[in-house]
Amino acid sequence: MLRRHLNGQRVQYAPGDRAFLTALLHDLPKEALLRMRLPVRPDTIPRRHRDLVAHRHAARCRHHRGGRLRTVRSIRALVLRLVRENPSWQYRRVHGELPVAGVKVAASTVG
Repeated sequence: MLRRHLNGQRVQYAPGDRAFLTALLHDLPKEALLRMRLPVRPDTIPRRHRDLVAHRHAARCRHHRGGRLRTVRSIRALVLRLVRENPSWQYRRVHGELPVAGVKVAASTVG
């Protein structure tokens, strides 16, 4: 009956509908899936379940922010000013002068 209503067009499922259908059917053996009249191929159900589990695991492990936190703009300005005023200083000397100014930052950040 559903096929008559669609006039040969494919059913378009929302991602939530796909996940729900997959969660319902993934435990059934392939023989049972073959006997059922499904809107998808029987091989699609286990594949979608694998993708669903992989996506859930990947989303849990993914960092929300990429990269390292940015250095505060005022610290960057201070370091650049010290370098400009003292061109003979290396980054370790600049890093050594920063605690005098009350700034705690790693030497690699200054470098």
